[in-house]
Amino acid sequence: MKKICTSFQEAVADIHDGATLMVGGFGLCGIPENLILALAEKGVKDLTVISNNCGIDEWGLGLLLNNKQIKKMIGSYVGENKEFERQVLSGELEVELTPQGTLSEKIRAGGAGIPAFYTPAGVGTPIAEGKETKMFNGKEYLLEEALTADFSLVRAWKGDRMGNLVYHKTARNFNPMIAAAGRVTIAEVEALYEIGELDPNFIHTPSVYVQAIVEGKQEKRIERLTVRK
Repeated sequence: MKKICTSFQEAVADIHDGATLMVGGFGLCGIPENLILALAEKGVKDLTVISNNCGIDEWGLGLLLNNKQIKKMIGSYVGENKEFERQVLSGELEVELTPQGTLSEKIRAGGAGIPAFYTPAGVGTPIAEGKETKMFNGKEYLLEEALTADFSLVRAWKGDRMGNLVYHKTARNFNPMIAAAGRVTIAEVEALYEIGELDPNFIHTPSVYVQAIVEGKQEKRIERLTVRK
């Protein structure tokens, strides 16, 4: 059995100043919003955050940006966050933008214990500056190093007391890879089940990757609402 936390504040209690975090989600889909809220309340600072994007101005990782808790952001998409843009242009925030597929593979490789890999993405662009390249079958590839984190924060649809996780449709996105790449993985779940209640054929993240789990309801905000005229 994993550590079953009774609150989101308890779940993030060990996250310290200067920690490196991986945070699941794509836009606002599949983000561990309650864990992020708890971090905003906790006030930890000088964080390095690895995530596809940085939420929006008033939700998700955008809350940590507004509080000036993030020192460096590693991601692939600025998104709808004007504060992110402002902090980058003013020099308040260090940012490392990576092609989305490369970011995904850097995280997956980190979770698999693979230190680096070659990819054609980014060859001949500013991303390749200072990095090793190599020819394979007449084509140039760029060496990219894997990513890991002190803590991984993920959100799942279902979880059990062993720490097995099931994601819901597109909310799966980056979460399984991020769950594997954190030294300590904390899972926020919508529903917590007893051991044996989840079908083992449909487990997306095995319990071996999860150290703590907490249950709670979510607002599930929409990043950009579009309606039929």
